[in-house]
Amino acid sequence: MKRWVVAACAALMLVATLAAAAQAQQTSYPTRPVKLFIGFPVGGLLDTVSRIVGEKMGTLLGQQFVIEARPGAGSTLATAALAKSAPDGYTLMMINDNLAINPSVFKSIPYDSTKDFAPVGFVGSAPLVFVGHPGLGLKSIKDLVATAKAKDGGLTYGSVGPGSLPHLTTELFTSAAGVKMQHVPYKGGAPALNDLVGGHLNTMMTSAVVSKAHIDAGRFTALAVASKQRLDVLPQVPTMAEAGYPVEAAYWFGLLAPAGTPPAVIAKLEATLIQVLAMPDVKKRLGDLGAIVTPLGAKDFGDYIQSETVKWADVVKKAGLKFE
Repeated sequence: MKRWVVAACAALMLVATLAAAAQAQQTSYPTRPVKLFIGFPVGGLLDTVSRIVGEKMGTLLGQQFVIEARPGAGSTLATAALAKSAPDGYTLMMINDNLAINPSVFKSIPYDSTKDFAPVGFVGSAPLVFVGHPGLGLKSIKDLVATAKAKDGGLTYGSVGPGSLPHLTTELFTSAAGVKMQHVPYKGGAPALNDLVGGHLNTMMTSAVVSKAHIDAGRFTALAVASKQRLDVLPQVPTMAEAGYPVEAAYWFGLLAPAGTPPAVIAKLEATLIQVLAMPDVKKRLGDLGAIVTPLGAKDFGDYIQSETVKWADVVKKAGLKFE
């Protein structure tokens, strides 16, 4: 009986000690700067969103969030690096829709999109905008279809890489419209946008977050938005459905940590992210750029990732797209 009592007391003391340690870890974290990976070059959508969110999270947590761009292979390089990072909360990643798309478009990837990561929270999304170089004289999707048919495959469109959201969405559009366009893949949004501004690229599906300034300045012509409703920041631009092609697609973004990151750390990051996304100035800065802030906690974000993975696997299969 005495042994049982001693064992029970020891077990209770262990539980109390672990709980106290977890509480201490949650209270003290972070004690040094936090690295925030992005899988695309600086200057693009993820970079913009990451800097806005990371700056505010760093202020609240008392440590700087340092953006580290690791572009290449549809963000798989950065994602693989995250999977191999120490699960201590000091290496995170602002991931996007590629996390859900890549399992369907690559024969193999060096990580498991579900098992190797711990969701922290969903930030929001940015519907795609179909834009063209003004030198083409395009004013609408109808003009784009007519020009694409006349050029018979000679019209180009850019993307942030093979199998990326802009690539898949444009392929869905060209299939629905019965036209051919030449795909020009880039390693990120910024270099593609630069070529579109310079006239080296004809068209592209991108986000209002990074294209609005170019549209306002007349460097791009906005043809349609791939969303259910018109965007508040581009009220004059019709939806793809209004243009006769009901194609909907949006970049989305959220915070991810390596699997095994302590629950107390995830909880603190999750609470901080939700607090940041409730800030009026953050919502305004992102909203003014065309992003729709939609906060989700860790569990709901994990469920969303799984649903998006299933969705895009079905799109790739139905479209008959093949990738190496």
